[in-house]
Order: sequence, then C-alpha cells, then structure tokens
Amino acid sequence: MKLVVTVVHDRDNNKITEALLRNGFKFTKLPSTGGFLREGNVTFLIGVEGDDSSKVIQVISDSCKTREQFVNVLPPDAAPIGSFMPSPVKVLVGGAVCFVLDVERFEKF
Repeated sequence: MKLVVTVVHDRDNNKITEALLRNGFKFTKLPSTGGFLREGNVTFLIGVEGDDSSKVIQVISDSCKTREQFVNVLPPDAAPIGSFMPSPVKVLVGGAVCFVLDVERFEKF
C-alpha cells in the first residue's frame, strides 16, 4: 500500500476533488497554508494499492496546471516610508507537489 500526499493550490481544490472521486479514489483533505505567497493550499492524503499511485498522480497532473500570477513583492503597509515600490512580479502558482510513501501498516476501524 502507498500513501500519496499531495499539496495543491486552493483554486485547484474542486477540480482535483471531482477528478479523484470520478476515478474512484478516496481521500482526506486538510486545509493548509504556505509557500512564497502564503496563500491557501489543500493537502490531500490518498491511500492506494501499489500500482494505483501512478494513476492517482496522472489524475492530479491532468487536473492541476501551473499558471502565471502577478504579485506585489511587499504589501504597501510593510514597506518603509519613502522606499521604492517595485512593480508587481510575475510568479508561477498552482500545480501540485506529490509525495509517495510506502505504508508499512494500515488498519481501518
């Protein structure tokens, strides 16, 4: 058995949830925050039999793509008075990070 731990951007949550359910995968979702932008993420915990981990990753990959977003480097209230405020910067957001872990023991009560 494998545990696929996947972190996705909050905006991709519904697409991935629907795709996983449509393909018969059960999962647990945890709200999370992190990364450069400190925006909302969702962490999925997906338990699968060994060979299904590749299928789960393919479903996630098909449902979740990176995209460009413009962000301000410093919020206006955090910049020192009289400092230069740079133009918004283009960054990539979205996509997914997947970790596949071996499960030594699994029990369901």
